[in-house]
Amino acid sequence: MKAIWNNAVLAESNDTVVVENNHYFPADSINNEYFEGSIAGTSCPWKGRASYYSLRVDGQLNKDAAWYYADPKPAAEHIRGRVAFWKGVQVVP
Repeated sequence: MKAIWNNAVLAESNDTVVVENNHYFPADSINNEYFEGSIAGTSCPWKGRASYYSLRVDGQLNKDAAWYYADPKPAAEHIRGRVAFWKGVQVVP
């Protein structure tokens, strides 16, 4: 699977985990050059607190377009150390 935005490959892996129709990529499969920290956070009743990354490709910013669970609840332990995408990021085979 590949995560693509603005013609850049943000992440690529044959080892994604699908949860609620989102592919979670291993953290070591992301191209860090496109990721910026974010102060955004949300909470999920069964996964826990999500933290976000913004994406910057060719000077364009996609704010809070990737998320991860640094300390997931037990039911979501299988997505620890993984990153998922939204906001126009295409996930394709």
